[in-house]
Amino acid sequence: MKNILSKYSPAGTLYFIGSMLILLAIWQLVTFVTKAEIPGPLATWAVFSEMLADPFYDYGPNDKGIGIQLWSSLKRVFIGFSLGSLVAIPLGLIMGSSKIGMKLLNPIVQILRPVSPLAWFPLGLLAFKASDQATIFIIMITSLWPTLINTAFGVSTIPADHKNVGKAFGFSRWKYITKILIPFSLPHIITGLRLSIGIAWVVIVAGEMLSGGVGIGFFVWDSWNGLSLEKILSAILIIGIVGLLFDKIFNVLQKTFSYESK
Repeated sequence: MKNILSKYSPAGTLYFIGSMLILLAIWQLVTFVTKAEIPGPLATWAVFSEMLADPFYDYGPNDKGIGIQLWSSLKRVFIGFSLGSLVAIPLGLIMGSSKIGMKLLNPIVQILRPVSPLAWFPLGLLAFKASDQATIFIIMITSLWPTLINTAFGVSTIPADHKNVGKAFGFSRWKYITKILIPFSLPHIITGLRLSIGIAWVVIVAGEMLSGGVGIGFFVWDSWNGLSLEKILSAILIIGIVGLLFDKIFNVLQKTFSYESK
């Protein structure tokens, strides 16, 4: 962890601030070009501040604070992402360690991977008879592919020398998995998880727009129906910030468990 923290520098913070200033300048330019039809940063901040003043109010099914909306989305993402990972990692280990497994499963992966989450939603409704479970289903089915593919790649690229060491020392299958296969492929697995959580967070917005109820996606759609562009932009900022935090968390994990650094 000390090595990771040492990589952060004031220069990185300055670059981030500069990036945010560029974003705000572009945003303000769009507001100017559209003659304020798209609210600017100041107008959006005023509404955003009001939303944060009481984020957990609950006045009924269609009138809940942004904190409740965000928490509902995070729960769905966590459940769907976890279920997808539980499917993806074992299948990836099988595909990467077995040529027969790769030949049998890879065509299925390549057929199902490009399918849009919106195409899966009706099947989720049919299977689970509830929009909430259907949303979790589409998160699971669309977010598992990066983890599966990266896991399979990591396992398949284990050097022959590593395998020979296991054979020379008479490693059992379990010891080979825990001492060689998992440590070497773990950075690739975390890379897949990092990509998968990003997809899960993208999919939740589309899923909740279709399913309704409570969630950040529903909040965006409800704000559009209420003609509140400031709330929509505020929600976009929240979605982006949460996505950035997810990426940073998995970036730290990726560096922590880097095989090369050990």
